[in-house]
Amino acid sequence: MDETVERVQAAPADVPLRLRFALVWAGSAISTVGARTLGVAYPLLALAQTGSPAAAGWAGFALTIPVLLLYVPGGFLVDRMSPRRVILCAESGRMLSAVSVLVAMPFGGPSLAHLLLAAAAEGTLWVLYTLAEAALLPSVVQPAMMHQALARSEGASHLASIAGRPLGGYLFGVGRYVPFAVNAVLFALSCGLFLGQGREVARRPRRPPGLRDLTEGFRELTRQPFLGGSVAVTTFTNLMVNTLIMIFVSGSEGMSSFEIGVVLAAGGLGGVLGSILAAVLRPLREVLRLHLWIWALALALAAVGTVVGLPSWFFALALVTTGIGGALSNVSIKLVEMHKVHPATLARVVGVSRLSSHGALCLAAPLGGFMVTYGDVTGGSLLLCLLMILAAALSGWAPVREKLTPPLPTGLPAPEPPKLLHRRHGRPGSRCERAGRSDVVAEPGGRLLVVAQAGVQRRPQRGALHRVELLQGNGADVD
Repeated sequence: MDETVERVQAAPADVPLRLRFALVWAGSAISTVGARTLGVAYPLLALAQTGSPAAAGWAGFALTIPVLLLYVPGGFLVDRMSPRRVILCAESGRMLSAVSVLVAMPFGGPSLAHLLLAAAAEGTLWVLYTLAEAALLPSVVQPAMMHQALARSEGASHLASIAGRPLGGYLFGVGRYVPFAVNAVLFALSCGLFLGQGREVARRPRRPPGLRDLTEGFRELTRQPFLGGSVAVTTFTNLMVNTLIMIFVSGSEGMSSFEIGVVLAAGGLGGVLGSILAAVLRPLREVLRLHLWIWALALALAAVGTVVGLPSWFFALALVTTGIGGALSNVSIKLVEMHKVHPATLARVVGVSRLSSHGALCLAAPLGGFMVTYGDVTGGSLLLCLLMILAAALSGWAPVREKLTPPLPTGLPAPEPPKLLHRRHGRPGSRCERAGRSDVVAEPGGRLLVVAQAGVQRRPQRGALHRVELLQGNGADVD
């Protein structure tokens, strides 16, 4: 109860929650565009400076290695600090990293060592930013609005990814310095958006660090069957779809670069469509099993495309399908993280989850190359399809279902439907229907309750009093 009261008292009155989320949403979109743009610009600059494809590969490696090394310790760090301050430091550091490359250019630089350090700094700070953003979200979104907020955030991420990579190549073509100058401005703008949120909304617990705290994210996943199963399912399906992408790229000889780019961008388009669906649909109880069957359908489409001789069209359709399914499941998984994981542990849980799912990407490249070498594009696609159908079928077997694909947990706040779905007179219990006074009372057991006495209502309710429980760790909310 004390912690919940502390959160209510610390909430800033000068910045409304909707505005705070809008600022986070805009900052996230800007930051993601910057990350995707620099993900192209650093390898291109390394290639232009040295003329060595190996140097470009090292630059790409420096950008991605923090994903494997820092998600778990980064989650531990973010849980010990203010998420907003971590974001401000991360965005400031990314801006300074881009500026350091700009400053070196008039003097014949940057050197390869400088580029690798700057790329590693960008990757490291991006990891910290994503963890801090996840930890910040529960304090700026009411529980009933979390589903809508996550759907919008997922859509913004996919849109930024679609725009960021081609934008990076285009800006580099205009001038080597241009993507770094643009991103320095973008990161400064992102800092300004987070500075505009006002003071903190919650205090973080201060405890002496220890190895047990570092591994708390792993233990929390064992206590949350749905989240533990989601890590296993998404890791496996990420491996499958990225292996499929490598099979397509390895067999793309004779295709134009434009055709290859359109196919690879199809996944982002599917993600946007899936985010729109997630904003309209309620979370599905069997979302993890549905996730596996969507992947099975997608890989079957890709296999059919190789058999009938239209790989580009069918691979693009397969990636659109996985994008839709991935967005739907991502929103549901993040919803459970926000509502079922304590805020003081959230960054560590997210860190473990993303380490596992992103780690699958490292194995996908050699696995795809091996499949094409020994089974060509058709053989590799068919093998992936069979593996995926087998995994989806096994998800209906009781022992597998209990461990890997448990249903969505109960007790999640009912999501508020989109405004377009509201009837003219509103829905029972909506904020626009009642006015009156509210009392905050404490009950034994540490629960904080708001008792709102109903005033004028447009339609009769079951009772004159409406009692709303404030879920611990999610801030004040009256639904």
